[in-house]
Amino acid sequence: MGSLEKKYQYLIEYFCKNNPDASSELLYDSPYQLLVAVVLSAQCTDKRVNRITPNIFLKYPTVYDLAQATEQDIFELIKSCSYPNNKSKHLAGLSKKIVTDFNGEVPQTLEELIQLPGVGRKTANVIRSVVFNQPAMAVDTHVFRVSNRLGIVKHSKTPLETEKQLIAKLPQEHIAVAHHWLILHGRYVCLSRKPKCENCGLQEICDYYINKNDSDH
Repeated sequence: MGSLEKKYQYLIEYFCKNNPDASSELLYDSPYQLLVAVVLSAQCTDKRVNRITPNIFLKYPTVYDLAQATEQDIFELIKSCSYPNNKSKHLAGLSKKIVTDFNGEVPQTLEELIQLPGVGRKTANVIRSVVFNQPAMAVDTHVFRVSNRLGIVKHSKTPLETEKQLIAKLPQEHIAVAHHWLILHGRYVCLSRKPKCENCGLQEICDYYINKNDSDH
């Protein structure tokens, strides 16, 4: 499966058949709730975040409620996740900024989202693709690893390079869902230390698998 175009065609056909409705594993009911969950999910599992967020949303059902909370109030609710000090500071700051600068609405553009405390390019792209269904590609460690192992990106050393190459090659209508395809594949099949190559339906287009097999013979 030599050409890059063929790899992408194979990848899209495979996931459209095997995981057509891939979506975020974070639980949320509104853009505000997803933003809180994504900020909490940095270096933390979605499972843990999903255990933490119900109490936050019960106490602070809207961004206006969260904007009234102190960092300490928030810290008490999120202390079981990683980096709770930083994250409570970010959540207090971003909720106030959304209320004062964006009329209580989570903004929809990359430029506006990255003005929020604790929101970088990756988080902004998650919000854009998941909530607003924009053709944005958030590159986390899973997406970066899977894309490079498959060889659907070439000589990519940074998440931004990976993002640009994926956006350039994926058909626009598949970009938002492809983010989930790649994350979930990295989370459950193409694991960091011991990828489950024997259970993977993408062996035929995977540079990592093909090179590994060549070196084994």
